[in-house]
Amino acid sequence: MTDFTMEKDADGVAIVTWDCPGKSMNVMSGEALIELSDLIDAALADEGVKGIVITSGKKDFAGGMDLNVLADMKTAAGDNPAQGLFDGIMQMHGLLRKIELAGMDFKTKKGGKPIAAALPGTAVGIGLELPLSTHRIFAAENPKAKIGLPEIMVGIFPGAGGTTRLVRKLGAMGASPFLLQGKLVDPKKAKGAGIIDDVVGDPVAAAREWVLNAKDADLVKPWDAKGYKMPGGAPYHPAGFPTFVGASAMVNANTNGAFPAAKALLSAVYEGAMVPFDTALKIEARWFTHILMNPSSAAMIRSLFLNKEALEKGAVRPKDIPDQSVKKLGVLGAGMMGAGIALVSAQAGMEVVLIDRDQAAADKGKAYTEAYLDKGIKRGKVTAEKKEAMLSLITATPDLDALKGCDLIIEAVFEDPGVKAEMTQKVEAIIPEDCIFASNTSTLPITELAKASKRSEQFIGIHFFSPVEKMLLVEIIKGKETGDRAVAKALDYVRQIRKTPIVVNDARFFYCNRCIIPYMNEAMRMVTEGVSPALIDHAAQQLGFPVGPIQLTDETSIDLGAKIARATKAAMGNAYPDSPSDDLIFWMEDAGRLGRKSKAGFFDYDEKGKRQGYWKGMTDKYPLADPQPDLIEVQERLMFAQVLEAVRALEEGVLMDIREGDVGAILAWGFAPWSGGPLSWIDIIGTPYAAERCDQLTEAYGDRFSCPPLLREMAEKGQTFYGRFGKEDKAAA
Repeated sequence: MTDFTMEKDADGVAIVTWDCPGKSMNVMSGEALIELSDLIDAALADEGVKGIVITSGKKDFAGGMDLNVLADMKTAAGDNPAQGLFDGIMQMHGLLRKIELAGMDFKTKKGGKPIAAALPGTAVGIGLELPLSTHRIFAAENPKAKIGLPEIMVGIFPGAGGTTRLVRKLGAMGASPFLLQGKLVDPKKAKGAGIIDDVVGDPVAAAREWVLNAKDADLVKPWDAKGYKMPGGAPYHPAGFPTFVGASAMVNANTNGAFPAAKALLSAVYEGAMVPFDTALKIEARWFTHILMNPSSAAMIRSLFLNKEALEKGAVRPKDIPDQSVKKLGVLGAGMMGAGIALVSAQAGMEVVLIDRDQAAADKGKAYTEAYLDKGIKRGKVTAEKKEAMLSLITATPDLDALKGCDLIIEAVFEDPGVKAEMTQKVEAIIPEDCIFASNTSTLPITELAKASKRSEQFIGIHFFSPVEKMLLVEIIKGKETGDRAVAKALDYVRQIRKTPIVVNDARFFYCNRCIIPYMNEAMRMVTEGVSPALIDHAAQQLGFPVGPIQLTDETSIDLGAKIARATKAAMGNAYPDSPSDDLIFWMEDAGRLGRKSKAGFFDYDEKGKRQGYWKGMTDKYPLADPQPDLIEVQERLMFAQVLEAVRALEEGVLMDIREGDVGAILAWGFAPWSGGPLSWIDIIGTPYAAERCDQLTEAYGDRFSCPPLLREMAEKGQTFYGRFGKEDKAAA
C-alpha cells in the first residue's frame, strides 16, 4: 500500500493523489517523500504528460509531517545528528524545488511542465508547504477548512520551504501572522491574504483546466524571475527596514526571549531575505536544524502535540467500558462557573438543565450563554439561527425535578462541604440510578465529598478552570471509591466539549492547584522580603509564563487566596505551616484590596478596571531590599516551588501519568510552554543539578525546597523522568 498514486488521463494530465492508508488525514512520512519524488520524476520524464495535479484522496489535503521522519534523520548520521537533520531537510527542499522548477531550463525559464495543487479541505504544515512549491493552488469552497503554518505553536517553525516561500510571496509583514502566530484561516481568507490562488467548487477540475492552458511564464515563481523584489521591501530597503526592526521588537515583546523557535524563525527570514532563493532555503534548513536540536523543541513537540493528542484520544481511559457520551447534562449552580459549563455543553449539542435557587438566578446563568453568542454574532462567527438553537438546549430552572433523565450531573455550587453534601443528597433522590455525579471543586477532597453520596463509585471530580469557555484543560479527580465507568463518563464528556483532560487521584488541591498555590505563595513571600513586585512578575514572564504570579493573584482574587488558606489551616490543624505569604494576603483582604474584581489589589486600577501600576502601599509596608536579588535566583525560586510539587504528586500517586503532569501544567496555568512542562523542565536541566539546587535553596530559604526522595534517587542514578516513567516516542527524543 502506498501513500501516493498517479494516473494519467486522456488529455495527458497526471493526477497524483495523496491518500495515507488507515489514517483520517494525510501525514508525510519518509516513504511517502520517496514515492512522491519518484512519481514527479516519472511524470516529468513522460513525454505524454502535459502537466501534473497533486490532490488528496481524503476530505482534507494534509495535516503535517510524520515527526518520526525527523527522528530518523537524526539517527541516520550516527554521532552527528545535526548533520543528519540538515541533510534530510535539504533533501526535502530538493524535492519541493524539483516540483517548483518542473523540469524547466533554469536560464531560459522554458520547457517545464505546469504543476498545480488541488486542496479539498484543510492544508497545514507540510500540507501547505508542498502546495506552495507548485505553480498554482486551487482550494475547494469549504468554509470549515483551515489553511496555514501552525508549527510555531509546538516549538518549531516551517522548515520545508514554507518560511522562505511565504515571506517571498507575501513579504515579511504579510507573512508574520501565519509564521509567528501560527494563524489558520479558511480558503477565502487564505486567497485574500495571497497564500493560495483560487477558491472553486471543484479544485481538481479547475486545476486540470489550468494545467492544460498554462504557458511557460505561468510556471516561473516571482523569486525566480529577473528583477524580483520582496513585497514590502528587504531588510535594508527604506520600506522594509522598519518592518524588520519592528518584527524583532515584537517577537521579543511577545516571547520575552523564552521561546527559541520565534527567534530562529526571524533569523531565517532576515538572513534569507538578503540572498538568492536557493541560498535562503539552505539558511532556513540550518536554522530549522538548530531549533530541532534544542531540547525545548523536543519537549514542546512531545507535550503540546504528541502527549496532548494522546490524552484527547483517550490514552488514560479505562479499557472495556462502552461509550459514555453525555446526552442530558444537569448543572447545579448558575454562577459564573456553572454558566460557563452550560455554555460549552450546549455548544457540543447536549441538552442542559441549569439549576439555581430561584428562577432569576437560573435565568442569569443562561443569559451568560446569550451574551457570549451575541458577541459571536457581532464578529460574524455565529448566526441568529445557531444562537436560537443553542439557547433552546438550555433549560434554566430552580426545579430539581427537571434533572430526571440526566446521565451526568455537574455540581458547581458554593465551595462549602455542607452545601455540596445537601445538594448531592437532594439530587440523588431524583436522578436515575445509573447517573454519574460530578463535583466541580477546586480544593475540596473528592473522597470526603463522596461520603454524602449513596453511590460513591459513581461520584467523581470534574475541575474546570475559569473562564470555562476559554480554558483548554479539565482536571478529572478519582476519589478512593470512584469506579471506572465514572472515569470513562468524565473523559467522554470532556472529549465532547473539545477540551484536554487529565485524570488524577484524590488529594487536597488535586494536581494543578497543588502546584499553582506554592508558586503564588513564593511570590508573596518574596514581596514580604522586599523583592520588587515588578522583578517577580517580569522574572516569571521571562520564563514564558503569560502573566507573573502577583498579577495572577490579582486576577484570581485575593480573598479567594485568603479563603483557601483558612480552609487548609482548618483541615491541617497544627500541621499547617505558618507563612509570611498568608500574613500579606490577610492584610490585603482586611484593607479591602481584593484584586481586579474590586479595582484594588496589588495593582491600582482605573474606573474601567485597567491596571495603573503596582500599589505603593505594598512597598510602604514591605520596603524594597537593597540590593535586589539576582534574576536567576528569583526565577529558580518560582520554578522549583512548582516543579517540586509536581514531583511529589508523582511520587505520592496523585499523578498517574507524567504526560498529564506536563500537559496539565501548560494548559492550566501556562507553565513555561517552551519547557514542555515541569517534569520535562527537570529533564532539560538534569536531575543531578535539580537535586543539588534543591539542597542550596533549602539551606537558603527553608524546607519547602527539600529534595523529594524520588528526585534524589533519580539524580543518583542519572535518570530522566521520561526515561523512567515516559512512554517515549522517538519523534520527541
